[in-house]
Amino acid sequence: MVQQLRISAKVLAELAMPDFCPRCFWVKRRVPDRLPYQSFPGIFSSIDSFSKKVVHGWFDKGGGAPVWFQSLGELAGYKPPPHHSKFNIVDHDNDIMLTGNPDGVFVRPDGSHLIVDYKTSRYTPYQERLFPLYEAQLNAYALIGEQCGLEPVTGLALIYTEPATSDDDAAGEGVHRDDGFAMGFVANVVLVELKTSIIGPLLIRVRDILDSDISPFGRRNCRNCRLLKDLLDVAG
Repeated sequence: MVQQLRISAKVLAELAMPDFCPRCFWVKRRVPDRLPYQSFPGIFSSIDSFSKKVVHGWFDKGGGAPVWFQSLGELAGYKPPPHHSKFNIVDHDNDIMLTGNPDGVFVRPDGSHLIVDYKTSRYTPYQERLFPLYEAQLNAYALIGEQCGLEPVTGLALIYTEPATSDDDAAGEGVHRDDGFAMGFVANVVLVELKTSIIGPLLIRVRDILDSDISPFGRRNCRNCRLLKDLLDVAG
């Protein structure tokens, strides 16, 4: 009997990357707990959480959306993002539970919804390279949202919050405080096309990869495959 798979929108979106490696993906999913030699600073999650609170504060004070939200169109308010335990759907064709945890959900005047994802990062060519990942992740959220209380979803966006760290910023008024210092952020909003049709093929492929008892071939010239081989060679 085929076991139901449970996969997050973020993990599924890895398959949308041009340099996706089936072997690396298969290996990561087979690791019982988590990969070794990895750490992720919690400060980024704290900044993302702070960004949400700041934006919601604009609405709570009756000021509507912040000025830098203009490219998103008129917004009437926001909804607290649903918890991943309630924000999920089952794709019965492939028997996969797809879960999600969107950063922000905003409501348009017509009652439709805009889903956003916050990224604490400079918007650089490297971030553009990651766009297929973020695009698939947001569209997975839209697909889930349509069946979990956010119907209809009419927009998606990435919101980059970039630290303002120039010499002028560091010398600016209000930076120095008695208990430390304040750092400003510059926001960049990137609209993402709503096209949930890209998710179905990803679900089919992930089922095909993970049903295999042996690892698939890796992507040609995959850097991580090479590093894994070197590690195994060292371990003997």
